[in-house]
Amino acid sequence: MKKLLFMAGLALLLAACSTDVNNEVNNDTLVPVTVRVNGFSIAQDVFSSTRTAVGDYTGLKVLTLAFYDGDTEVYKATQTKGSMPAGATFGNFSLDLPIGSYTMVVLGYVLYDDDALTLTSPSQAEYTGGCPRETFSATQQVSVTSTNPVNLSANLERIITCLQVISTDGKAANVKKVRMTFSAGGRQFSPLTGLATANTGSVSTVNNSASVGATSTSTGFVFLTADEQTMNVTIETLDASGNTLYSTVVENVPFQRNRRTKLTGTLYPTASATSSFSITTTWNDDHEMSF
Repeated sequence: MKKLLFMAGLALLLAACSTDVNNEVNNDTLVPVTVRVNGFSIAQDVFSSTRTAVGDYTGLKVLTLAFYDGDTEVYKATQTKGSMPAGATFGNFSLDLPIGSYTMVVLGYVLYDDDALTLTSPSQAEYTGGCPRETFSATQQVSVTSTNPVNLSANLERIITCLQVISTDGKAANVKKVRMTFSAGGRQFSPLTGLATANTGSVSTVNNSASVGATSTSTGFVFLTADEQTMNVTIETLDASGNTLYSTVVENVPFQRNRRTKLTGTLYPTASATSSFSITTTWNDDHEMSF
């Protein structure tokens, strides 16, 4: 991880550091720390690996930075793109830490509607509202050993898998949403490992904005308990009141972290037609590049 140039700006007082935490360190002097989230590995379209700045990727709107002494939270702050204070830069954090050893956690994600993401420790985070979304993570062990300012950087990696449901037939007029129910994996995950901490499944319900008669693409996300995992997926179309209009189960769907699995088939069958889905299982090769 390359060193960062010194970034100007006043250090913020560490409000989240409790008296108990201060008493546990040998030196009560607060040390200026700057963290810059300068990029992450992403896979757009074909999910091959490339690197871009956090401010340039539309799938990332929120950054949460936290420092932990064991499981004790010492500092946590969240930035939202487009809502930064005057003069502040999305992805740059300034803070003070006591001398000591910490686990740094950085999460990058996007929130819509009633989505909510809660980070409680280096090994536990959860989408507590709405749906799981595209999620990136970085963790690092940090030692503050002197009063000299500390500069850190974090390169985020995508830790979630993606499902795309693609219709080959035209959207029915009464369909307003698509619900994708994953029989395994979950919405809880460990930032340290990037894996789900529960295997009870997850549900993603998304709006269907396709024009009547046009084909549609619906996207859902789920955290896996291993780098690769196979599970059943239930796909439903819903009306404006949330009633199920059509439901089908696709069995043994393969998923892999940082990969997209596509299900393609008829999603709006008529009385004279039945529905079937095919699975695209071929993974694209990664193209690695750095800067």
